[in-house]
Amino acid sequence: MNDVPPPDEPGARERILAAAEELFAESGFDATPTSRIAERAGVPKGLVHYYFKRKPDLLSALVERLPDDRVDIKAVVVPGDVAASLHRLVDALDRAIGSSAVLSHLLWRESDTHPAVLDALQTRFKRMVGLIRDVVAAARPAGCPEADVDCAAQLLASAVSYRHSVARHAEDGQEAMHRELRFLADALAAGAGAGTSVA
Repeated sequence: MNDVPPPDEPGARERILAAAEELFAESGFDATPTSRIAERAGVPKGLVHYYFKRKPDLLSALVERLPDDRVDIKAVVVPGDVAASLHRLVDALDRAIGSSAVLSHLLWRESDTHPAVLDALQTRFKRMVGLIRDVVAAARPAGCPEADVDCAAQLLASAVSYRHSVARHAEDGQEAMHRELRFLADALAAGAGAGTSVA
């Protein structure tokens, strides 16, 4: 009997998720009862439990609502110019992640107490590190050590994640990111110079 779907309410699942996102952002996950989510979504409380058996299932579904963070490397790489390539990459990531800044922020906040959310966000972070590594590797100057590329990818992924999850309201966020990108590009160029002079 539980497998029989309720009378179809067009868009009910999406309304429930939108309501959950708003309320979790306002009050936090633990302080938001499913009855308030149902009320905000304009659906019976039973429908919330039909779509989401447990309240944490709402968080897992919200992770899936994060925008696609994949970027076409060919569209951002400027061969031989790490700084320009990283600027173009970060701009592309900003467009993707910035469209869901509130959702991103609340998920990072809830990841402290919900392992499934943390796992999903860590998977996205690892994908970002790989993407940055690929862009730097494609644009780096000749002689730049591989270890430097790995360090740069980890550092920049951490900076981007931090900005989108915690410091999204910082007034100088964009300028600070530009300074960090220039610093990384200069460091990679210096590493390439050191590598070629030793050889």
